[in-house]
Parts: sequence; structure tokens; C-alpha cells
Amino acid sequence: MNDVQDATSPGAALGGPVACVSKVELRVACKALLDRDTLNKSDPCVILMVQNQGQWTELDRTEVIKSNLHPVFAKVFTLDYYFEEVQKLRFEVYDIHGTHSIGARDDDFLGGVECTLGQIVAQKKMVKPLFLKYAKYAGKSAITVHAEEISGNNGYVELFFCAKKLDDKDLFSKSDPFLEIYRINDDGSEQLVHRTEVIKNNLNPVWEPFKVSLISLCSCDEDRKLKCLVWDSDSRGKHDFIGEFYATFREMQKIGGGSKVTWDCMNPKYKLKKKNYKNSGVVILSDLKLHRVYSFLDYIMGGCQIHFTVAIDFTASNGDPRNSCSLHYINPYQPNEYLKALIAVGEICQDYDSDKRFSALGFGARIPPNYEVSHDFAINFNPEDDECEEIQGVVEAYQNCLPKIQLYGPTNVSPIISRIAKLSAGEETIKDASRYHILLILTDGVVTDMADTREAIVRASYQPLSIIIVGVGNADFTDMQILDGDDGVLRSPKGEPVLRDIVQFVPFRDFKTASPAALAKCVLAEVPNQVVEYYSHKAICPMPPVPSCDSPTSLANTPTESLPAVGTTA
Repeated sequence: MNDVQDATSPGAALGGPVACVSKVELRVACKALLDRDTLNKSDPCVILMVQNQGQWTELDRTEVIKSNLHPVFAKVFTLDYYFEEVQKLRFEVYDIHGTHSIGARDDDFLGGVECTLGQIVAQKKMVKPLFLKYAKYAGKSAITVHAEEISGNNGYVELFFCAKKLDDKDLFSKSDPFLEIYRINDDGSEQLVHRTEVIKNNLNPVWEPFKVSLISLCSCDEDRKLKCLVWDSDSRGKHDFIGEFYATFREMQKIGGGSKVTWDCMNPKYKLKKKNYKNSGVVILSDLKLHRVYSFLDYIMGGCQIHFTVAIDFTASNGDPRNSCSLHYINPYQPNEYLKALIAVGEICQDYDSDKRFSALGFGARIPPNYEVSHDFAINFNPEDDECEEIQGVVEAYQNCLPKIQLYGPTNVSPIISRIAKLSAGEETIKDASRYHILLILTDGVVTDMADTREAIVRASYQPLSIIIVGVGNADFTDMQILDGDDGVLRSPKGEPVLRDIVQFVPFRDFKTASPAALAKCVLAEVPNQVVEYYSHKAICPMPPVPSCDSPTSLANTPTESLPAVGTTA
């Protein structure tokens, strides 16, 4: 057995650390395509283009379907998905003539559409009209794109094995049995999945239950053969073979309703030599528990909406907005740092909110009509409805409010954090994964109410909320790093730790020479795990639960438990 690779390490058992990326499959169909051919119908093909650094390049294309204006393509596009990036896609439909080549003539082009991968996964099924050049509708043509996550690690199983009436291999005592399970790979090689502990001097052992990922156990193939060996342990390593049996994960799932799954433990040599040989004991699977691992995309594709709120610092330290040196100065040719950060992060989040309405708040200013200091006000000055239409609406509300307020102070952010946490807590009573909040705080200095802010963050860590703080300007933000739990656990003034690490702080100056996408990528990279962590802690499944928490599709009558995906953003 020396040539067999051991997969029993904790990393192997739980799938090991994986990159924060999910793979998404896209399936494409079209309806009512334009008929470009004179004698018969168009022969459509869909080309998928991706945008990199402003340039469109072909990623892949479907097969050509002959003479069909309503094609359903068999080709599946596979893409890496990153929540923290705007991944621009373009689908172009062409009528193909002869060999699989794209014609240069405009009349070969049947229509195209641009979107982001985020929009597709947020809708799960996206239907859009096709456009010709110059934004002209391609008749009634439409394209449908279905998204599905490829589950790289869809859970793990807990197995409970015991045995009865094993052969006694020892002369003066009973056997000391242990069980080994090997996965048989496609090339016929064997990989050790698990080795139980040794049960001393016992022909009816009950081994400790163990957990193993479905990837490690059977490569997520329920019919993959598993070779199981029972040995009598020898302290010198010369273990005596008791018997073997073959199983599949599908067989194991037959457990349920009080019934157990049993296998005869067979010794091939005894079977050949002994006339009345029945077995060398039986091995019993007494219980099986499947732990379903949900990913970020499970929640998003289940309908979870990401509600985006921005809170802007209007304290006097920003400088008079009418002065070109002010951090709030509105330059007609170039957005200021506040706008750059707002747009970079907001453009990502807007794909995951179906109504595209975003709350926009301010703090640290004197506001009309009485010009009293407020640390929590709507920048559209409508306390009944602080939401703006799309990111552009937030930008306009910000620009419109600047002449109407007096920058003041101090820099207190705890009121807004408490407000959004309270809003999130109200929705928590719904007990489903329907809405998660992201609060973006843009500030030019270290917060004044640090103790209250720490307390508010600890309280907020129990709610469906992530907080991103971007430091604008050249202030010393060293003290702000305490709010980001990367260097240790954030605690309230009384010493209570956060339930989850929900804060990400970055100074904008670190990204001054980088593209806006780099800032968004940095501050949003942790959000998918934070979403999964929250709903897993609450044992809340995606909407609708697929599979259901109580009745998983692959395991009739098998108990399940939802857990966070290891290392996923999905």
C-alpha cells in the first residue's frame, strides 16, 4: 500500500484551501432571430466576448445550429467568477455561412447585447433583447442566458462505521481491527481517503465517526467504487488482512428509517479454499450525515439582494468645497476621491440589487433648515426616503447637497453604523436569506467616537451587514486599522469580541495611481465569505433552499446541516 497517496490530512478531508473564485456555467438560447437567408432560415452561432483593459476579445463560441431562428445551444461557457470585479461580457449572434467563420458583412450580424457576469448570476436567468449597430433593436430577437455555479466543494459527509463477528487473527487475544477506505480513481489507482483508529482486542468494533469531503471520498461521483479493507493491527506494522468489500456513496445513502447498510467482509483466499466460507465478519454503516456547504453564489442565485448604503464625511477638515484644495471640491473634469471610491464600489454592488435604489447618508455637518449638527442625515434631505436611483442618483444627490450644508464635526460614525445595524436586525426576523447590507463609509480622518464605534461594530457583527471604510485624503489613519480585525479580534470597550470580522479599512491613497477597479477588488474581496459566514451561523439556507435543509435532493431521509464553503466566494 506504500504507493497509495494519503488523503487523510485535515486539508484533504475538507477539500483544502482553495482560491476565492467560483466557476460559473452559462447556457445560451435565442428567440425570434432575424432571418438573413433567402432560401432558408439563418444558421446562428453565439460568440462570447470578454472585456480586458477596454479591449473586447473572443472567449468562446457555441456550435452552429442549422436553419433555426429559435436555437437552444448545447455549448456551455465556463467562466471564473469574482464578486469584487465588474466582469463585462458581450454576446454576439451571427448567421454563419459554410465553414465556421464570421462574415464581414453587416447582414451576417443578427444582434448583440452587453452585460456583466454579476447581472447574470444575480438574476440566474437573464433575458435581454438583441441590438444591431447604433442601438437599433434586432426586431423582436432576444437572448436568454442561464447561470449555474459549478460546485467545487459541495459538502462533506460524516460516516459511522462498526463491524460484527470479525475473524480472530490473534492466538492469545482477539483481533485489533481498523478500517481503511480507498477511492478508486479513473486510471485505476487507489487513493487513501480515511483510516480509522485501532480498536484493541475486539471482534465487534465501533469506530469513531469521521468526516470527509465528497470530493475526497468519491470526487462527487456517487457511483465511484470505494475499496474498503479491514486489518488486524500489528505494532510492528505487519498488519494481518481480515477482509475487504467494495461500496459506493450511492449504496451508503440507502441508510435511513432505522435501517443500516451492511457489507460482507470477504477474504478472497478463504473464499477459494474454504467450501462453506460465508464471510470474515460484516461491516455496518450505522449512520450517515451529509453536511451541505453553501457558497456565496448559492445565496445570490437564490435571490439574496445586496442593499448598498454610502455614508459620507462632511466634517470641516475636508476643506471648503468651493476651494480647489478641498476633498469635496467638484472638478467638472475629474471626480474627487469621494466620488471615485463611491463609484468604484457602487458599480459592483448595483448588479446585486434589483430595484437599483441606494441609501445615501451624511455625517458631521450642519444641515438645513436649523443648521444643527447631524451625524446621520439623508443627503437628498428626505428623511422618509433616503434612497437614490442608481449610483448616478447618489452622485447627483452628493453634488446637490454640498452648497446647502455647513461642514462641521466631529467625525462620529457610530450613529450611522447603529442605524444600518438596526435596519438589518429588523429584516433578520424574516429568517431567510433575502437581503444582506453593505455599508460604505467614506471619511477623511480617524473617527472621534472610537469607543462607541467599536461597540456599534460588535453589535453589527450579529446582523446581515458588512462595513467598508475608505480613508480619503492624507491623514494618518493608523488608529483606524484597529477597526479592521485582520491584526486581531476587534473588541468592544467592555471586552466583548465581534461575532464575525465584518470591517474592511483601506486608505484611498494606496490606490491613487491604480484603476478604480483595484480599489473595489480590494475592499469587496472579503464580502462573499462574510455573507456565507453570517447565514451559516444562523443556519439559514439560500432561497429557495436547493436542496432544502430538511429534504436534500441527493439524500432521502438523511440529516443535513448547512456550513460555510471552505475558501469560497463562492
